[in-house]
Amino acid sequence: MKLGIIGLPNVGKSTLFNALTNAGAQVENYPFCTIDPNVGIVAVPDERLGRLVGIYNSEKVTPTFIEFVDIAGLVKGASRGEGLGNRFLSHIREVDAIVHVVRCFQDDNITHVDGSIDPIRDIEIINLELIFADLESLDRQISRVQKLAKSGQKKYMEELQIMEYIKENLEKGIPVRNLSFSDEQQNIVRQLFMLTSKPMIYAANISEDDVPEDSYHPMVEKVVEYAKKENTPVLVICAKLEAEIAQLNNDEKHAFLQEMGLENSGLDRLITECYRLLDLISFITLNQKEVKAWTIKRGTKAPQAAGKIHSDFESGFIRAEVVPYYTLVALGSMNAAREKGLVRSEGKDYEIQEGDVVLFRFNV
Repeated sequence: MKLGIIGLPNVGKSTLFNALTNAGAQVENYPFCTIDPNVGIVAVPDERLGRLVGIYNSEKVTPTFIEFVDIAGLVKGASRGEGLGNRFLSHIREVDAIVHVVRCFQDDNITHVDGSIDPIRDIEIINLELIFADLESLDRQISRVQKLAKSGQKKYMEELQIMEYIKENLEKGIPVRNLSFSDEQQNIVRQLFMLTSKPMIYAANISEDDVPEDSYHPMVEKVVEYAKKENTPVLVICAKLEAEIAQLNNDEKHAFLQEMGLENSGLDRLITECYRLLDLISFITLNQKEVKAWTIKRGTKAPQAAGKIHSDFESGFIRAEVVPYYTLVALGSMNAAREKGLVRSEGKDYEIQEGDVVLFRFNV
């Protein structure tokens, strides 16, 4: 899964990206420092894997991963090409969800493109540019489908009706992700490739002086209140602090977080929240060679989950032998779980659950 980090220039996008990936993305105090998107692969934190490695003495542990893309700062007029806007907006079309970084800190050494700090203004600038870009794209698609709908074919008439409904709401400032569609309609919406259809999370970027993140912060409160209206999650994070934490080893990191009064790093919480945003879950496979986590959409059935490992597993699927992670850890081994009759045999209609430890049986 690919997540795009967006926002105005100088809000902390690249700092956050560096903290996430340690990829060394260029960070400078001027707009459009990032032109071509930086891409980094980030492991999803999962303490379960370490515990299973201890039980099985596996040679290797492999977490599941999320891809983050640092997209250049957008500015007012991006949908009309301002600040290389069309190029940057095209990068957003390629991601599955959006992390919208919002500046909630004062720093005279870091200039703001609009000369002052106002998180709601910043949010609305970005959101309006995404809406304008969608309206422009939608007008072209409506023009094409209108011609086809003249034939009277039900398919094209339904597509046109959905497009006009979306346009009507976009003109009111309502993003596509906040509209309701049936499963059949959703298939049509996906083919429109609307920027505002992508799930979004606001990352309220605060200063080090405002940590811990759960303390009262007037600018963050404004973001939270705004986000409630559109049902968008908000995560408070200090990108600068997270970049420092990312340089520590595990022991140092744990001690530092305790000292700061934090249970988990902001990055861990961001990755977890993005996972939830995309409605993803993990299942685990294990043997003495490797303990490995796999990412799937919630509701994925066993054969399709098996196909994540290898296409032969899906085509030759016989059954899935399943035991919940906590049951396996409590009993200490798969054999002990079998002896107690706690390893279930599931067929083609079984939906894999979060934390399932699975052995797929198949033939080719």
